Amino acid sequence: MSSSNSTSSTQQLQYNYVPTEWICITFLSLFGISTFVHTVQALYFRLWWLIPSAIFCGFLELAGWSSRLWSSQNPFLDKPFIIQAVTLVIAPTPLVAVNFILLGRIIRRLGPQYSRLTPRRYTIIFVSCDIISLLVQAMGGGIASGSQTSNTQAKLGSDIALGGTVFQLVAIIVYCALAAEFITRYTRDRPMRSTHVPGGAFRGIVDIRLRRMLYAMSVMTIFIVIRTIYRTVEFVNGWNGKVISTQWLFNVFDGTMITLAMLTLNAFHPGVLMQELEYPYPSNSNGTSPEDLLKPRNHSEMRAV
Repeated sequence: MSSSNSTSSTQQLQYNYVPTEWICITFLSLFGISTFVHTVQALYFRLWWLIPSAIFCGFLELAGWSSRLWSSQNPFLDKPFIIQAVTLVIAPTPLVAVNFILLGRIIRRLGPQYSRLTPRRYTIIFVSCDIISLLVQAMGGGIASGSQTSNTQAKLGSDIALGGTVFQLVAIIVYCALAAEFITRYTRDRPMRSTHVPGGAFRGIVDIRLRRMLYAMSVMTIFIVIRTIYRTVEFVNGWNGKVISTQWLFNVFDGTMITLAMLTLNAFHPGVLMQELEYPYPSNSNGTSPEDLLKPRNHSEMRAV
């Protein structure tokens, strides 16, 4: 086929390129192995919350990369293009929730008095943001990918997906800022508020396993932030722009980043590193929870921020 004919055909493709078959198979294999291991780990350690988070992310990635493999054989079909556009946009969102949940548990373990929010509020607020982001991105990706014949609809879908992606990025940045503040206050022993625990406030210990979990969470967050920034640039550039039309950018900054994040969680699993973090506080005869003990009796007990 001549160069001019090749260029003409490529311009008619859904992706503006043909997904490379061996790359799709590679990512399918990696996500398949990681998802299988996550399933075994979740069942073995009875961490059921990993099913709608890390494992769900894995299945979405598998659906997306299976569709890209399908497109490598049938590059002009709409159906696989739409499936991969929606699933791969939203797939990392459940994985983000893992870090949100883990932070709440670590705060409960080390001492909620060092945190600006209670562990329960961290989980509720950030997981809610994650769900909102997932729904908005899914809606935008669906509208944009199903509107190849309408530039107006494609732009609308792209803008909606961009809004969901930016919202997710902002939530991650706020999460990182609050997590950094908590670690700093814990390290310097500067609680946000006084407590009313007899004998003094509880202060957990960062052992080697928890330290490894914190490092793993940081690495996962870096991978996810890189991917989210890439997706933001992609949507800003437009549904038919240079970024979305360049395969290696997608493979490196989307597929590779989420693969590394999932494998990091496999290697540094909370079932191994945080299995003793569920009930770190001594029993309380009056049934008062540690978070209730953190509520100040008056404004004078609030320490200056």
